[in-house]
Amino acid sequence: MNIALRTAGMTRDQFFVWAQTQAARYEFDGFGPVAMTGGSINHNRIALILHRILFSQLQGSGCEAFGPDAGVATIGDRVRYPDAVVTCTPAAGAAHLVPDPVAVFEVVSPSSGEIDRIVKAREYRAVGSIRRYVILESLSMAATLLSRSASGADWMLTTLVGGDTLHVSELGLSILLSDIYAGTGLPEIVEGDTLGP
Repeated sequence: MNIALRTAGMTRDQFFVWAQTQAARYEFDGFGPVAMTGGSINHNRIALILHRILFSQLQGSGCEAFGPDAGVATIGDRVRYPDAVVTCTPAAGAAHLVPDPVAVFEVVSPSSGEIDRIVKAREYRAVGSIRRYVILESLSMAATLLSRSASGADWMLTTLVGGDTLHVSELGLSILLSDIYAGTGLPEIVEGDTLGP
């Protein structure tokens, strides 16, 4: 088996300068830019509705939602741009990274599923301030909630469907999942449903 070793071709600060001159969107894998693909209309609808709900519920709390152009620093200088990220630490206007993120939200597309469910889950778990990672499906009304365990070392997994409520106690958030999917026309998964053939 041959293994190619990559050497750092760009620093995180160089990436930020470079990314501001690009028409497309990129994340940073610690070595160089990685192009982000465009999402579906429903992906965009879900993200926009989520932002409206977060803005409304967080008003006056001292916490603020950002995304999708606000970065989250993860393992080894990597930078991710989640669909939404919430912090309760004041963020400088000129900063590229959200300080002390508490909750991160990704809307998963068929092309990004493996990265969002595996790679980003591991990266976000390595960020001590992140208490919740919410993965929202873009093809059905469902979500996966990863919550930091009491020890802080692992994620606890909860699955949610349309009639369930997403609770993020650290932020005082209670969001009916079906509200996030309003207007998408996506099917609601109910108890006893099976996915696939």
